[in-house]
Amino acid sequence: MGSGPEIYQVDAFTEEVFGGNPAAVCLLESEADSSWMQALAQEMNLSETAFVRPGEEGFYLRWFTPLVEVKLCGHATLATAQVLREKGMLRQGGKVCFQTRSGKLEATRQGEEILLDFPAYPVSEAQLPPGVEESLDAEICFVGRAGEDLLVELGSEEELRALAPDLALLKGAPVRGWIFTSQSSSPAYDFVSRFFAPAVGVDEDPVTGSAHCALGPYWSAKTGREELLGYQASRRGGRVRVRNLGERVLLGGRARIIFRGRLCLQPTALLPREKRTHD
Repeated sequence: MGSGPEIYQVDAFTEEVFGGNPAAVCLLESEADSSWMQALAQEMNLSETAFVRPGEEGFYLRWFTPLVEVKLCGHATLATAQVLREKGMLRQGGKVCFQTRSGKLEATRQGEEILLDFPAYPVSEAQLPPGVEESLDAEICFVGRAGEDLLVELGSEEELRALAPDLALLKGAPVRGWIFTSQSSSPAYDFVSRFFAPAVGVDEDPVTGSAHCALGPYWSAKTGREELLGYQASRRGGRVRVRNLGERVLLGGRARIIFRGRLCLQPTALLPREKRTHD
């Protein structure tokens, strides 16, 4: 067993193992160098790796893709809350607070679900970059800007599931990611979605909590309902319960821990790769 920080892999927004969106969660005792965290996220090679450490009011939380640090990540926050629950730090009906680059976030345990209190992303009408519409082979009902992402509503769930976008074209656009969505063809869900973010090293994300910060308000306005259930139709798939609160949204889901262990190294600052020496 290693002597470094504890690390977990957790499947988020799913009730089943090997479903939802996997995230790594690294438990730190103190702040680590950003270059070390980025290198570990690249080593884990998941869409996000979360780094959590004790803070003055709860915990400090940061998220890294294999390429960059991101401002907000829903599934890795849910994964972190599940780890804290496993360690007895998030009891039934209890709450934990996270200090992040997106401000204060909260996670509350309610039964088997964990509710995340996140900022809402209003959606304002926008235009698709040149060439994207022609590459999609689907009916475009609406295009909107949502924070760092573009939201595109398609004509049907069938078109959404069949979507095979040109990732190079999406990567070249001045946005973090692409939220594609449509009304659900099944009465079990209110809407379905898929999320692509090749610009930050994630071709298609299995289940994206932060995207639902925009999907919740968007579909709430279209349906007139505050509480909705969404399904992200990736290969792994996952369910996200959304409640629109105006400037905030509640995202609800479950998570399953897949493995836990310890790193065989301590967090240390890394030199740029070209300056490292080798034995």
